Amino acid sequence: MPADAAPGPGDPRDPAGDGGATGEVDGAGRAGAGAGLRTGPALRAVGARPSLRDEAIATLQAAIVAGELRPGVLYSAPTLAAQLGMSATPVREAMLDLVKEGLVETVRNKGFRVVELSDAELDELTALRLLVEVPTVADVARRGVSRVEAAELRQLADRIDTAAAAQDLIALNRADLEFHSRLLALAGNRALVELVRTLRTRSRLYGQARLADAGALHPTAHEHAEIVDLVAAGDADGAAELMRRHIGHVRGAWATGRPGEQQRQSGD
Repeated sequence: MPADAAPGPGDPRDPAGDGGATGEVDGAGRAGAGAGLRTGPALRAVGARPSLRDEAIATLQAAIVAGELRPGVLYSAPTLAAQLGMSATPVREAMLDLVKEGLVETVRNKGFRVVELSDAELDELTALRLLVEVPTVADVARRGVSRVEAAELRQLADRIDTAAAAQDLIALNRADLEFHSRLLALAGNRALVELVRTLRTRSRLYGQARLADAGALHPTAHEHAEIVDLVAAGDADGAAELMRRHIGHVRGAWATGRPGEQQRQSGD
């Protein structure tokens, strides 16, 4: 069988057993078995890259965070691959990597399904980010950053602003992950960066679409540029305070879609 041919149910290369299943998806991203990503401006054909598998992983991670892929819906690798503009093989491999990360699960002979997290679990993940990122960004500001480092961070902040203006939530969340990773990497602790990347990819920011529709996404997205300015100026206290407020959006406005809402406590 050619490498890119869709294996049938029960093939050892296809643990999910989705074979060549396809499905329809409506404008809200809801569908039955074999559903794909919600179509719209947030989705771009991937095209040629050094590693299509890595590109698929990054895009699918961001789609899960933004709510383009949701729990309770079955997704097939061939359908997702068609929307990403690549063959099914790298997408299937990417989904299996996401299974290992605990982001999705296989449904035997059917496909893949996003793992659902409770409000309490999401609150715990955000609390860990606050414990790690707030003091780290303050430390980076105290140490100081070079002009080159600040310029690289500003480029990422600009990408986030551009994606927010275009309401491209997948591009926004991909750039957001890269921004936080690059910023924290300046502290020189790779284990810390990997921890935050893991926590970030498990976020669920389902309110971003509502904010984008209301024209209210840009102010919170632009906080990345403001963080860079504070870090570049050596303002450790200001950078830490803004980072604390920024991460608060994860369980506030970015989760609920209500502008100005900050993190709530589970059980409230």
